[in-house]
Amino acid sequence: MIEVRDLVKNYDTTTAVDGVSFTVRPGVVTGFLGPNGAGKSTTMRMIVGLDRPTSGSAEVNGRPYREHAAPLGEIGVLLEARAVHPGRSPRDHLLALGATHGIGARRVDEVLDLVGLSAVARRRAGGFSLGMGQRLGIGAALLGDPRTVMLDEPVNGLDPDGIRWIRALLRGLAEEGRTVFISSHLMSEMALTADHLVVLGRGRLLADLSVADLVASAARGVLVRTPMAGELVLLLEGQGAVVTRQEDGGLLVAGAGAEEIAMRALSAGIPLFELTPQRASLEEAYLELTVDSVEYQGHNGRTAA
Repeated sequence: MIEVRDLVKNYDTTTAVDGVSFTVRPGVVTGFLGPNGAGKSTTMRMIVGLDRPTSGSAEVNGRPYREHAAPLGEIGVLLEARAVHPGRSPRDHLLALGATHGIGARRVDEVLDLVGLSAVARRRAGGFSLGMGQRLGIGAALLGDPRTVMLDEPVNGLDPDGIRWIRALLRGLAEEGRTVFISSHLMSEMALTADHLVVLGRGRLLADLSVADLVASAARGVLVRTPMAGELVLLLEGQGAVVTRQEDGGLLVAGAGAEEIAMRALSAGIPLFELTPQRASLEEAYLELTVDSVEYQGHNGRTAA
């Protein structure tokens, strides 16, 4: 478990993290989202003591990271996949890490097999692709068989097979009852992997809720098709719903659910040819939530005539 309480980090006149509190619980995959500059990496660094908070606290499995006698067994961390000497092989890198905790060659070989690097275990890591380096970073995080796993952008550089592999790995760790905390900018992948979300914007907590609840908060209404559109509009608007006519003849209804629309149409003798809830994607819901928190905005390159 990871517990963050009133965490603040100031850099001179800049507040990178501003009073953030949340709990990452075992048994689920928790996604950590936010625009660039939102404070995600700073928060992760404070959780494991790489940055000292201005105020507030962060605990891993009931105590600050620095107080654990064998931290690799408590939390496995990937913050920078390239944090390995380029002249070392994956096996030597993991053996060196393991030596700090009494972890031997057998576990190192197990982890190399788990992350798919057994065939290149004795090659120099400096020649690795981004995806291979990412696998080595994930292997280092898993070396101590930790109760908690925290990974910053773990799918960066992975090919489709690698992305499917890491997704299954993270889901499997959560199913074993471990705490899994991951950041990513890939909303499509987060939608498939995460159960719960913590969202930051400009250093502040914007949301701490399930993926389903965030998507539901951005619902688009119900798409309805009927040969009696005029009659249905009058009926629904008379009951307080908001109806927008679509270019293709459909009706987008907000303020009434599909079942309610169906029952009202039935009672009025209005036939329905389509009744489809319009659910937002995770990406749409996320963008709607963070629209006022994007610090670095680009432009489409168009100029006024």
